[in-house]
Amino acid sequence: MNKTLSNILKIAIPLGLGIFLIWYVYSSFTDQQLNDLKAHFNNADYGYIVLAVSLSIFSHISRAYRWSFMLEPLGYKPRLANNFMSIAVAYLMNLGIPKSGEVTRAILLSRYEAVPFDKGFGTIISERVVDLIFLLAFTAVAIFLKYDILYSYVTDLIPVQKLIILAVVGVVLLIAGYLLLKYLKFSFLNKIKAFIAGLKDGVLSIWTMKKKGAFIFHTFLIWGLYILSFYTATKALEATSGIAFSTLIIAFVVGSFTFAFTNSGFGTYPAAVAGILSLFAIEFTVGTAFGWIVWTSNITAILLIGLISLIAMPLYNKGESSKELTE
Repeated sequence: MNKTLSNILKIAIPLGLGIFLIWYVYSSFTDQQLNDLKAHFNNADYGYIVLAVSLSIFSHISRAYRWSFMLEPLGYKPRLANNFMSIAVAYLMNLGIPKSGEVTRAILLSRYEAVPFDKGFGTIISERVVDLIFLLAFTAVAIFLKYDILYSYVTDLIPVQKLIILAVVGVVLLIAGYLLLKYLKFSFLNKIKAFIAGLKDGVLSIWTMKKKGAFIFHTFLIWGLYILSFYTATKALEATSGIAFSTLIIAFVVGSFTFAFTNSGFGTYPAAVAGILSLFAIEFTVGTAFGWIVWTSNITAILLIGLISLIAMPLYNKGESSKELTE
């Protein structure tokens, strides 16, 4: 496939899915529901939203600080400001091309802190693995709290047989990829193996770091701030201000997974959160308004901080020669 066409599709398909979901949801609303939706937006207490977004920003600072613990065993001590700005720009890039932020983040650190791309990218992958473990832990809690309701909801969307088929196909592809890399000797595979070796150094840095306690503390802090931010946002609307903890966790988990499907959850986040909240006797219009308020406020913060970081990063590092990538 032509590279340009491939890049266009990476942007267009998730964006198209988000636009379709927005159209689908809003086309199903009656005039009264649209009026109710506007009222929810107008009556929201945006002071809570400002506080919720502030908590999210603190989580990004903690993430930037935690990243240093992973890079130190590899022999690198990047400045906290560069870590934070790299992360901010990465989130900004994810708005345009899903998953491009991780690559951008590693590139920026290699440019301004001389951290080799493969090693920096390896630490990011390792970080994502840790975050996935925490998200899966929250998912397990959500399933435990409301198993019957969630099982019915998921199986209505995707039949159990299809879920099993998808799982089997995924395992087969992983095994095939492993065997190809291990036994075939093509030159391009050797390059992949060399790149993976660099990734391995980054991923294993989590086991060789000296400050494991601090790393674990900041990991809990990051996810605690995520939950606290989401909880704070529920106070912005009267109808969501008293939701149960179990409902809060489930809505948070489902909303988190939507970021994998479209550009940072565009269209999917409000629809999924509204759908989940409606299962627990919260009107769909209320859930839709809440989802859009939370998503829009956080995306606005990402845009502002990301753009400021994109401009500020070269200025912050001005006067120093851009550090070359070292082997």
